Amino acid sequence: MNVLYTIDGGFVPQVAAAITSICENNMHVEEIHFYIMSLHIPAWLEKKLAEYVNTYSKNACIRDVIFIELNEMHHYFDFTIDTSAWNPIVLARLLVDKLLPENVERVIYLDGDTIVRGSLSELWDTDMGELSIGACIEATCSLKRKEKMGLKNKPYHNAGVLLVDLKNWRKNNTGQEIIDYYCKNNGKLYANDQDAINGSQVGKIKTLSPTYNYHNTYDIYRYRLFEKNCDYPVPSKEELANIKKNPCIIHFLGEERPWRKGNKHRFSEEYIKYLDMTPWAGENIDDGWRLYFTCWNIFNFVMKPFPLTRCRIINTLVPMILKKKS
Repeated sequence: MNVLYTIDGGFVPQVAAAITSICENNMHVEEIHFYIMSLHIPAWLEKKLAEYVNTYSKNACIRDVIFIELNEMHHYFDFTIDTSAWNPIVLARLLVDKLLPENVERVIYLDGDTIVRGSLSELWDTDMGELSIGACIEATCSLKRKEKMGLKNKPYHNAGVLLVDLKNWRKNNTGQEIIDYYCKNNGKLYANDQDAINGSQVGKIKTLSPTYNYHNTYDIYRYRLFEKNCDYPVPSKEELANIKKNPCIIHFLGEERPWRKGNKHRFSEEYIKYLDMTPWAGENIDDGWRLYFTCWNIFNFVMKPFPLTRCRIINTLVPMILKKKS
């Protein structure tokens, strides 16, 4: 099994927790190779993470880390890239065919802000047919934004968890299709590579169960909002209710991140549990969010009876905030 992360030096504790969660819940898998495409991670820090992960290599199981240092992202593109306030590292997953070894034929890509709570075997063994990418829906994407990408009546997918069939990716020239779309839009997209993946691969993404990319929008909003906001069939209310009880992969999207003090994410304690098993126990906890979360919680309380309005406000505010930050 191959797992890929793309991070910079400031996100090592989070990725250490993420890797720990995989190792702890997938001891039945004989080999797990963790590939990390990195920007400016010091050699000593790479060594520390590699040595830690290697402690899980026991009882005939292999666990290792392979680092791929990217140096500067703009070197990989022949046009000017603009990621707004997002870290340029987000674009690295578009280069999997160029940067991963030829013998890697399949990889599970995970954002660094995830933890895995169960077996990845069923995800890994998913039949992809001729498709290059498998991903989970993002049911709160605005219809206006979807239509702009040619996704009317089709799902918009979140790129925080991807199952990539690299044989198909190379055969279908998927990476170049995505980059061409990104270039066509002058490198300026609301969600960068995520929008480029969705816009260039219309009808060519295998939709995976939300259990593999469970985020707190499923906790914040009622099922009725997903039905109203989506112009395509969504998983049934019963299916989502069952997934909510025991999701496989948690993606800490949005503001409620477990390393920010004051957050109320219901899986925060599980993240802390895995972090405390690493050499980075107690590190990278941000104490500067208390006032923010006080305001955030008031906003959530006031908007609770108006979920669709809340969703529209968030979809309006995010690009404004990103524009101000960039």
